[in-house]
Amino acid sequence: MADPRLFVDADACPVKEETYKVARRYGLKVYVVANAFIMTPREPLIERVIVDAGPDVADDWIADNAAAGDIVITADIPLAQRALAKGAIVLGPRGKAFTVDSIGSALAGRAIGEHLRSVGQITSGPPPFQATDRSRFASALDEAVHRARRLRR
Repeated sequence: MADPRLFVDADACPVKEETYKVARRYGLKVYVVANAFIMTPREPLIERVIVDAGPDVADDWIADNAAAGDIVITADIPLAQRALAKGAIVLGPRGKAFTVDSIGSALAGRAIGEHLRSVGQITSGPPPFQATDRSRFASALDEAVHRARRLRR
């Protein structure tokens, strides 16, 4: 069976370079999906996909094209849920894996945050992105590639 493919929800993704590095190491195809032009390396294994503007258009493209054993990189919890339903491995940009067991609580936490903001409560965003987050992500992606390859055998 073919190697896993990597799908990057590229708008505001801070770990594209780390993704390219891991993909090069294993010779994996990367789809960098965004609704506006984004710079990508000119390499045969890295493909920029520009989708129409609009809410969730990039997410829809990724969810429609990712398959079981592929790897999706996103901070978007609803997209993570859709990718997991297709059998993909899903990583957040800080290296945290979304799983079938954890996605429900992640969705619930997102809903609570949205509700609090809708009633005027000020909520804190995520902490600033650190070098340790990049390192953790690269390590988690490396592990995900090995797991995906085992799943595809």
